[in-house]
Amino acid sequence: MIFPEYLKEFENDLAKYKLDYIQINAKPIEKETVLSFTQSKFLGKPYLPLNAEYPKDKTGKPMILLAQLNFSEIPSLENYPDKGILQFYVSGEEWPDMEDYKILYHAEIEDPQTNFEFLTEELYSDSPINCEHTLTFSKEEEYGGVQDFRFDFSFNGLDYWEFEEKLEESQKKEIEKLFDNEGHKIGGYAYFTQGDPREYDEKAKNDILLLQIDTDEEIMFGDSGVANFFINKEDLINRKFEKAYFTWDCC
Repeated sequence: MIFPEYLKEFENDLAKYKLDYIQINAKPIEKETVLSFTQSKFLGKPYLPLNAEYPKDKTGKPMILLAQLNFSEIPSLENYPDKGILQFYVSGEEWPDMEDYKILYHAEIEDPQTNFEFLTEELYSDSPINCEHTLTFSKEEEYGGVQDFRFDFSFNGLDYWEFEEKLEESQKKEIEKLFDNEGHKIGGYAYFTQGDPREYDEKAKNDILLLQIDTDEEIMFGDSGVANFFINKEDLINRKFEKAYFTWDCC
């Protein structure tokens, strides 16, 4: 990465904050487009082995597939899988409570179920994602995130906000792009509209970003909010995805 001139003196120290992440480009599908059961997507029909039960919420209703990640389609990222399908399900009605969700990981791909007639339109009436999306991926790098509690960098005694205030308007816009971690992503620094919940939970200090879904053209979490799934690093390495958790906030 080439840092702008006003950050050159901090280049070596900022390099210590470098994290690789996967940027997700989500594109609403066109009418009549049918995605395969195994490909990565937001919303839509999931991959499920023939003997697997479809996830249900606490009221017994089928959950909605918020996101499906097929890691064979995704560039390699340290500690994350290189294969298999990871799925994020939420209750269509109760998702704002952040309590009724399920995360499934299929390490091997088998013959899939194909009948999902029970997934009726009414289940999606309150979904934060309005339509099915195709996903493409690219591996990127970043050097900090102003909302992520792990970014505690000091700019000659100034925190990020104090340092930014002293910059010219064009420089402020530039530095925001460098350290404001909006968008859909896997790994890296997380973005929030209110604050990082991990900062005040001692047990969550080592939790890292599994998936971030941001407000977009056809996606809206509350009032321009963002959703995050976090997981402890050791649980990620050991593929204990059932221990990941869901959180979101909005303006």
